[in-house]
Amino acid sequence: MLLPIVQYGHPILRKMSEDITKDYENLQKLIADMYETMYKAEGIGIAAPQIGKNIRLFVIDATPCVEDYPEVKDFKRVFINAHIVEKSEATTSTSEGCLSLPGISEEVRRSTSIRIKYLDENFEEHDEVISGYCAIVVQHEYDHLDGKVFVDHLGALKKRLLKGKLNAISSGKAPVRYRVVLP
Repeated sequence: MLLPIVQYGHPILRKMSEDITKDYENLQKLIADMYETMYKAEGIGIAAPQIGKNIRLFVIDATPCVEDYPEVKDFKRVFINAHIVEKSEATTSTSEGCLSLPGISEEVRRSTSIRIKYLDENFEEHDEVISGYCAIVVQHEYDHLDGKVFVDHLGALKKRLLKGKLNAISSGKAPVRYRVVLP
């Protein structure tokens, strides 16, 4: 089932998400719906706050980016109760966009490698080091769990320059090809 995507300015995008348990109601269906919604919106990741759920869950399928970033081949994962426990000091700047901020793409500086602990869709534990573009995508989605969006990483001047676009998104004036929830 396609889910509407929460747009910039909605308060749920600023809340800290909560861990869930194995008995979270209809979890497998929710994960399937998140993938379906993400694919339809032509994204490579989507976090639960973006579909109105205040839980620590995100899904990623970065394989559409394989031509530009070969290391993402087969990088399709479910992250439940994810917690980044370490970030490299080395950083890189990459252009990012977001389904909750349609029409905006900006360079964001992030760590090139992270160590993350999470549960997969079967509630199996993982403690993994992720590097390269995969780490960038994970950090972007992870931010949503902590109430952040990628524009929070921009400087004050850049944010001021984007103010008109951000206001257009939150007022429903940004063109999108998917159902949305406005603030």
